[in-house]
Amino acid sequence: MTRFSLFRILVILAGVMGADGVILAAASAHQPDATRLASASSMLLFHAAAILGAVALIERGVAHLQIGLTAAFGFVVAAALFAGDLTLRQYVGHGLFTMAAPTGGTLLILSWLALAVSAAWPRPT
Repeated sequence: MTRFSLFRILVILAGVMGADGVILAAASAHQPDATRLASASSMLLFHAAAILGAVALIERGVAHLQIGLTAAFGFVVAAALFAGDLTLRQYVGHGLFTMAAPTGGTLLILSWLALAVSAAWPRPT
């Protein structure tokens, strides 16, 4: 798979995450006691933008390709775990699986650190 294809996939995923974030924000605004949805919405919206930023940094050569892609896909998986768990708790009354949100949160931290490493990683001149 080419780098361009991976970038395209990430942009598509970021768009879907952003749309989901807006949907959850609207649901939290119009439903009583939907506080978990506001957190899930913020997590999706913020990390959708982070994915687009990571793609731009990689494409411009500021961030290392493989490490940056790992960080970007980490944002996708982690935000889905976190937001999915909170959304299921809101609507179904139980989470995605035990420790889904903390696992997503930990993966988000690691993804942000990977993005930092990808920018610090020496590139051939």
